Amino acid sequence: MAGGLDAAGTIGERDGGDGLVPGKAWRGVPLAAVAVGVLAVSAAAIFIRLADAPALAVAFWRCVLGVAVLAPFAVVRREALPTGRPLGLLVVSGVVLGAHFGFWISSLDYTSVAASVVLVSTAPVFVAVLAYPILGERTSPLSLLGILISLAGCAVIASDGTAGSAALLGNVLAVLGALTVAAHFLIGRFSRTTGMGVLNYSVIVYTSAAVALLPVALLSGTPLWGYSAETWFWLWVITLGPQILGHTVLNWALRYVETALISGSVLAEPVIASLLAWLILAEKPGLPTVLGGAVVLMGLFFLLRGRRIAEKLAT
Repeated sequence: MAGGLDAAGTIGERDGGDGLVPGKAWRGVPLAAVAVGVLAVSAAAIFIRLADAPALAVAFWRCVLGVAVLAPFAVVRREALPTGRPLGLLVVSGVVLGAHFGFWISSLDYTSVAASVVLVSTAPVFVAVLAYPILGERTSPLSLLGILISLAGCAVIASDGTAGSAALLGNVLAVLGALTVAAHFLIGRFSRTTGMGVLNYSVIVYTSAAVALLPVALLSGTPLWGYSAETWFWLWVITLGPQILGHTVLNWALRYVETALISGSVLAEPVIASLLAWLILAEKPGLPTVLGGAVVLMGLFFLLRGRRIAEKLAT
C-alpha cells in the first residue's frame, strides 16, 4: 500500500521466541527499522506530489529504480531463487502490486492526500473479507465490527467535496489501490517460501510490477522520458525513501518483529501523511475527511485487534 505491508508474511519464517532478533544488543534494531519504514511510506504521497511526472510514470520508475538499487546486492548475496509455482505466484503478486501503485498514485491527482492515504490504508479490510473464501480464515466478531466501522468512515470521506469535483474519482482509485494491495498480500501468502531473502523477493516483485506497468503507460501515451533534473531527483527520493527504506525495510523487519506490530503501523501512516501534507503542501483536509478518517482508523484498530485476539486463541 502506500504503507509498507505489501509483503507481510511472504519472505520467510519469522524467528521464534518473542519475535525479535536474538540478543539484547540488536533488540532495538528491527523496531527502529519499523519506525523508519513507517515514516518513509508516510511521506510517499508528499514526494509524489512534488514530482512533476504522470502517475503511471511515477509508479513505473519507482519499481525500475528500486530494482536497480537492490539487484546488485541480491547478486552479491547469491540467495537461492524460487522456481516453479512459488516464482509464478511472486510474479502475479508483483503484477498486482503494479496495479496498486498505478491506482493509488493516480488517486493523488484527484483527491486530497489525507483522503487518499486513509482510503488506501483500508487494505486490511479487504484482506479480512477475502481471507475466508480464499484461505478459509474466519473473521472474528470484533474484526467484523471494525470492517463495518471502517466502511462507514469511507462513506463519510466520500461526501467531502472540498478537494474538488473530481474527488470522488480519486477516492474510488484509492479504494481500488487498497483492494489490489490486499490481493497482492493474499497472493503472497500462497508463495511463502521458507528462508527466502527480502532482496530476491523485492527484486522479483518490483520487476514484475514494472513489466506490468510498462505497456499500460505506453498504450496510454504516458511519457516516461524528458523530465527535468528536479523531477528525476524526486523519483529517486521516492525510490530510496518509500520504496527502499519503506517497503523493503518493513519486509525485512517482518522476520524479526511481530506481524501485529507492523500491521498496526497502518494506523499511523494516514495521520503522518496528512500532517506532512498540511505542513509541506499547505493542504488542509476538509472536515468530512478528518471525521471520516478518524472513524476509519477506529475501525481498523478494532479489525487488527480482533485478528490479534483470534491469533492468540488459535495458538
